[in-house]
Amino acid sequence: MNIGNLAIDPPVLLAPMAGVSNRVFRAISRSQGATLCTTEMVNANALAHKSAKSYWLMELDPNETPVGIQIAGSDPDIMAAAAWEAERHGADLVDINMGCPVKKVVQNGDGSALLNDEALAVRIVKAVVQAVKIPVTVKMRAGWDHNSITAPYLAEKFQEVGVKAIGLHARTRSDQYVGPANWEYINQVRERLTIPLIGNGDVKTPEDARRMLESTGADAVMIGRASFGDPWIFRRIAHFLATGGNLPAPDADERAKMALWHLNRMVEIKGEAVAIAEMRKQLAWYLKGTPDSGEFRRRAQTLTTKVQAESLVSEWKHHARDRELTWS
Repeated sequence: MNIGNLAIDPPVLLAPMAGVSNRVFRAISRSQGATLCTTEMVNANALAHKSAKSYWLMELDPNETPVGIQIAGSDPDIMAAAAWEAERHGADLVDINMGCPVKKVVQNGDGSALLNDEALAVRIVKAVVQAVKIPVTVKMRAGWDHNSITAPYLAEKFQEVGVKAIGLHARTRSDQYVGPANWEYINQVRERLTIPLIGNGDVKTPEDARRMLESTGADAVMIGRASFGDPWIFRRIAHFLATGGNLPAPDADERAKMALWHLNRMVEIKGEAVAIAEMRKQLAWYLKGTPDSGEFRRRAQTLTTKVQAESLVSEWKHHARDRELTWS
């Protein structure tokens, strides 16, 4: 699959996720086979006001490529300026957020709220495409609710103004993250496009990935929540798509090693206090899958120091070594 001049092979991508797809998690995902990774959402208005956090969200590792920077907003001129900044910061592509369902985002008219204003959505996309030389993509939901499935029409209009790929989360905004994704929405968008279409929603296993690609005509799969605590999923999917075989899941030692690398890199970049606060949920995701793992995950939420975190991971590793691991 090619997005503009970018070759994406194998077609296994990391979804942009606020609070998750930072530069550390992107590095981990890329090391495990995610071919294209995209940053957390960058608020275009905050960027226009020179928000330090917004610039930090755009920081990339040296030689991190291919990588997308995702921007969100509802003013065409401000979004165009944000896209220009993303290109200047080294992005290989700019992704426009039209999928975020969070209340504080949609109240500002951003994210999935744009699915309710088709004319504005197209103006934003056109402005962004014209502002940069790199490819532009759009990550969107199927519609605002089940009575307004606007993705097929909008995706076609975005293609007409120069978008190079569409990522579709096969739920509506009203669905939030509840209930099964409806992959039929991906089929409906596929029928309207000649550019690549990336499917997202309920891809939890390698078998799910192949089933999505075969049943919807999507060109690639984008993994979000299934990667929480399990970045190896990218490697397993890529291997399965190439060979039809399944790789073994990582054992307790490998999971603990990855959790500690993640922890230490976060501390190195963000400092101990901020890193530990952000790593509580990450460690809880890593330390799952054994009898009594709930207690380890509960304790992860109370961590305040790196030493405490390292001790908890070590304790979990010895607990898990002789037990069968799952991802439940």
